[in-house]
Amino acid sequence: MSELIDAGPRPLRSGRRAWVAAGLVTVLAAGLPAMPVLAQTRVELPDFTELVERVGPSVVNIRTMERARSAAVPGAGGIDPNMEEFFRRFGIPLPGGRGAPRSPGGGNDDEPQQRGVGSGFILSADGYVMTNAHVVEGADELLVTLTDKREFKAKVIGADKRTDVAVVKIETTGLPAVKLGDVGKLKVGEWVMAIGSPFGLENSVTAGIVSAKARDTGDYLPFIQTDVAINPGNSGGPLINLRGEVVGINSQIYSRSGGFMGISFAIPIDEAKNVADQLRANGRVIRGRIGVTIAPVTKDVAESIGLGKATGALVRGAESGGPADKAGIEAGDIITKVDGKLIEKSGDLPRIVGAAKPGSKAVLQVFRRGGYRDLTVTVAEFEPDTPARAAHAASGPSAGAAKAALGLTVSDLSEANRRELKLRGGVRVDAVDGPAARAGLREGDVILTLDNTEITDIKQFLAVAAKAEKSRAVSVMVRRGEWVNYLVIRPGR
Repeated sequence: MSELIDAGPRPLRSGRRAWVAAGLVTVLAAGLPAMPVLAQTRVELPDFTELVERVGPSVVNIRTMERARSAAVPGAGGIDPNMEEFFRRFGIPLPGGRGAPRSPGGGNDDEPQQRGVGSGFILSADGYVMTNAHVVEGADELLVTLTDKREFKAKVIGADKRTDVAVVKIETTGLPAVKLGDVGKLKVGEWVMAIGSPFGLENSVTAGIVSAKARDTGDYLPFIQTDVAINPGNSGGPLINLRGEVVGINSQIYSRSGGFMGISFAIPIDEAKNVADQLRANGRVIRGRIGVTIAPVTKDVAESIGLGKATGALVRGAESGGPADKAGIEAGDIITKVDGKLIEKSGDLPRIVGAAKPGSKAVLQVFRRGGYRDLTVTVAEFEPDTPARAAHAASGPSAGAAKAALGLTVSDLSEANRRELKLRGGVRVDAVDGPAARAGLREGDVILTLDNTEITDIKQFLAVAAKAEKSRAVSVMVRRGEWVNYLVIRPGR
């Protein structure tokens, strides 16, 4: 057995000699090949004390208050206010529930009561503070406490739920502002530190490493993943690198129990700063939209339709009369670029379009039935989503029903069906079995393309199906309700 050596050469057991050079130990034994072994080295862990002294004064505690309209009292099913943010954040019903009557002597109904705690950090010396939108949501009053124990009432300048960023203002000057870092230089494996008020415990410090970057957990932000311990009350606090720069806002955790399980997420500070600047200037965030519903492009779909690499955003539907519809974008298109910017994954599209100025024009590169084309769309301003109207395909098979290959029985759409669904062609699926059933097709689906060929009626569908090689995967573009998706039928399976 080889022995590790952490000093100069020394005698080993009989029959062995060792040489140490540049920290590499080579052990030679009779009848055994040379085996390189890394020598033990002393590695010092980072010292966070200086960072805490430097950045700590810029971190604040935020208490949210509300009028005691429905608060319970201790002994009557009440809850520690420091735990309430925990329950709200993870969607757990409050013990005793809101709306429980107050017990006699519980206080004046108009008196503000604490409802939650959070953290934040000072953006500028004149009192602007950044935190999470969910920290300030629904509060009647905000109290910001500095590390020197001074307490101020704060005003919400603006909050953006989609990115979970908020800016509040306290009326004072001469505050110690944080220094913002460059997220682009942040590396996976790099040490980072968090300061906040978990469970109301002010100025608590935890540390860990960056576990991943650009982690997709939302529509508008690629999160920084860390293993820094984050708990209720840490929300809105800063994530700090070893240079004392803020690189993120601690916002979410992954948990099956509601408590910290080693995975936490922070909003990249460059994205958060862009949102904060708009909140300070306009009180809200203005985003662009083009009116499409999208889905990821899988490897199987990309290969079966000739796209090759699984990139881009699959258009499942275009809003009738919306910007994309007017530009000629169709369900089943795959958007691969916006103004020359590559759409690596579907989540890139809402971020790039969202950053575009409403009223501006953008050139979208789309992949459609084996080829690329450029379409120009006029970006609209983002507005709240409206529930989609359910659309139904034909109520039953027509007289033209036919048994086709691939495990499908299809029929022609009636003229009324086509008008209702706003389709030029397609065939209705009346029965499914075999390969088609395994691919996920259902009765009532409308097949729009087969093997990258647009389908107009049963006759064409049967012709294309007959030409498809029985040994390879065949792509099918399917309309289901108002949405469109690609499925891949594998005849040999």
